[in-house]
Amino acid sequence: MTRHSETTPPATAQPVLCETELVAVLVSINHNAPHILTLDHGQSFPAGPLTVEHRSLQKGMRNWVERQTGLKLGHTEQLYTFAESLHGQGHQKVRISYMAFIRQNCDHNLAERSIYDYFPWEDRRNPASTPLLHTIADRLRLWAQGDAQRWQRCATMFGLEGHHWNDELSLPRYELLWEAGLVPEATWENGTLLPGLSMYRDFRRILATALSRMRAKIRYTPAVFDLLPPQFTLLQLQQAMEALAGCPMHKQNFRRLVQQQKLVSRTAEYDSPTQGRPAQLYRFAPTTAENCYLAGAKLPLPAIS
Repeated sequence: MTRHSETTPPATAQPVLCETELVAVLVSINHNAPHILTLDHGQSFPAGPLTVEHRSLQKGMRNWVERQTGLKLGHTEQLYTFAESLHGQGHQKVRISYMAFIRQNCDHNLAERSIYDYFPWEDRRNPASTPLLHTIADRLRLWAQGDAQRWQRCATMFGLEGHHWNDELSLPRYELLWEAGLVPEATWENGTLLPGLSMYRDFRRILATALSRMRAKIRYTPAVFDLLPPQFTLLQLQQAMEALAGCPMHKQNFRRLVQQQKLVSRTAEYDSPTQGRPAQLYRFAPTTAENCYLAGAKLPLPAIS
């Protein structure tokens, strides 16, 4: 029988120092493209520490952004959380990312970048995306090396061999390119890297997550109205939807869906275009817009052969 004095004391666990940071992906519409506000020449997002004064993560992010930039945030939601070990064992940084829509920019020290500067293959409105997607298809065929399951995954993600292009799969597409070693953030390089700006750490993955999320949101929620001015034309609304989806919309179908669902109401005002007839201005009608189903407004895109 072992005496108490001879018992080996249990090992004492080393305390882990954990630092929590809020990362903000701030999205606006500018020049018919979704833009984000960035730091470090487009390589990082605005970020700040979570402090004890914040009663919730989302409130903490809102307070930090509004205090630092003077921006008023619209639709806001949490995206992605990841942890990174710093300075060896015992020190960890947890980053909690949020996406928020903004209508206009105020004076701040943040630079604007188009999301499609980071993912040029995602803007199917741009004719340059077609040859780029052919290049991607060729590179992925070499990477698949006859592996049928791997190639099937590539074809599904990128709309190859008759598969439908699903614009909401921007995150899986980026992760596939990362796995294939075709983007700068990958742990290995598979020949010449594809065009597109890179970012620090996991920030480009966070951005791909935001793009996937916002493309889903605009079809089933009225979140897009948080990117528009209080009064807008139906053309401006359609162009905002097309900018986020990276795909053209069917004009008549889009307007019919918007008006049938009573998402907007007419105002007595008209815009003042430099050319053509003035267009009726509308405003968002939150009291009648209980649901938003605009998925049927997108034009079909041809598959990449």
